[in-house]
Amino acid sequence: MGRELVIGLDLGTTSVKACIFDRNGHLVADVEKMNTFHYPQQGWVEQNPADIERSAVLAVREAIEKAEVQEGELLALGFSAAMHAILTLDADGRPTSPAIIWADGRSAGQAEAMLEANGEQVYKATGTPIHPMTPLMKLLWMKENNYEPYEQASYFMSIKEYLLYCWFGKRKIDYAMASATGLFNPAKLDWEPELLALTGITAEQLSEIVPPTEILSGLKADIAAQMGVPANLPFAIGSADGQLSNLGIGAILPGEVAVSVGTSGAIRQLTHQAKVSDSRETFCYSFTKDTYIVGGPTNNGGIALQWLKDTLNYEGGYEAFLAEAEKIAPGADGLLFLPYLNGERAPLWNQRAKGNFYGLTMTHERAHWIRAVLEGVTFNLYQIGKALEKLAGAPQKMYVNGGLSRSPLWLQMMADIFDAEIYVSENHHSAAWGAAWTALVAAGHANSYEEIKQHIPMDKPVVPNPETSKRYKEIYANYEKLAKTMAAFF
Repeated sequence: MGRELVIGLDLGTTSVKACIFDRNGHLVADVEKMNTFHYPQQGWVEQNPADIERSAVLAVREAIEKAEVQEGELLALGFSAAMHAILTLDADGRPTSPAIIWADGRSAGQAEAMLEANGEQVYKATGTPIHPMTPLMKLLWMKENNYEPYEQASYFMSIKEYLLYCWFGKRKIDYAMASATGLFNPAKLDWEPELLALTGITAEQLSEIVPPTEILSGLKADIAAQMGVPANLPFAIGSADGQLSNLGIGAILPGEVAVSVGTSGAIRQLTHQAKVSDSRETFCYSFTKDTYIVGGPTNNGGIALQWLKDTLNYEGGYEAFLAEAEKIAPGADGLLFLPYLNGERAPLWNQRAKGNFYGLTMTHERAHWIRAVLEGVTFNLYQIGKALEKLAGAPQKMYVNGGLSRSPLWLQMMADIFDAEIYVSENHHSAAWGAAWTALVAAGHANSYEEIKQHIPMDKPVVPNPETSKRYKEIYANYEKLAKTMAAFF
């Protein structure tokens, strides 16, 4: 009997990853294709959706070849995707604009105007914070700036929807990706008419909203041949990367929190109630018909460490760079770092935020800066976590994934700052595994989402050091004062 394999196709901001797993969550093969960014003006960030579609096809094909998949071994394929991108298409489904991605800040003025006018009302209706990242704000910018592709558009889509249209000829969007547009009402599971009217578009220009277990059929023969998959392979539409990352790491029950830190970062928790923050610090996006994810994303994760490494012209490897911080005691001898190098989403939701070092002295060296940046990124996550705690209760179990989760130093720092045991999966592709598991549920090869917990290989938990945790509580109090003081200058 052959193997039973499933594909998770993760359409990320930085790259496209095709991951092949066995049914127990063990990675059999993975292929990553890097995405290209275009910066036509200051603050604008775009991608070519056709390039990403080609990368996705090639990634699947190469992963299948790498895993030496035999006929009949593949059970299904599921999609994961980064949120908040939008592009325009003509009546034939051809892109007429680049994909304007989440990091694009051109609609900062529209976001500020809405915050002053009716921001709280819109946030409570959609669960999506008012921020330039959202398609809602990007559409307002298009409308107010007479953006030609907007004025001539037949359809508006995310990059994932565009791929589905290319491959299946169907316009469909799952609950999570719809929720992330800022145009969706999670309570009604439908587009919000007032916001459609505000942006000047119609529901017919958007895709049909479906659950994450929706099976797509009718894969075009030429695409199937290019991928090397059977034309009748079940494709599940899947969800957004945040929801699927929680699922893929097993953080799906009350009190279970997932923290992802790659280039950016996020802290998230699944809930069975749509909950929004009175202080608008968190998001609430749909996942299934009666499941939501609450949490907060940060723009500044590993990107802050990469900036420091580049700025210092450090020529060694990333692991050696981070290891230097081990020589320095918690608190970096009084050096604090606000990690808002790339503007900030949660907890500030301020694209104009700026990063800061505070407390520099003549005795601070490179290792201090590295330690301070690591701590600043983690304190920022902790601050978001405190806002999340007000909505969903204190975390009982913390799961961590993303690039930084490969650093033992950072995992210990997380355990100490959060004063909690940290669980890490052996598989670092949590969103892809969540997408693959959703496909197994959709195709009838798994009974429920919850069943995934028996299929996640876990390392031993990282346990907090009581003395260090106590010290970090004192340091964090200073960090929080500094963050609140500096917010007045942004």
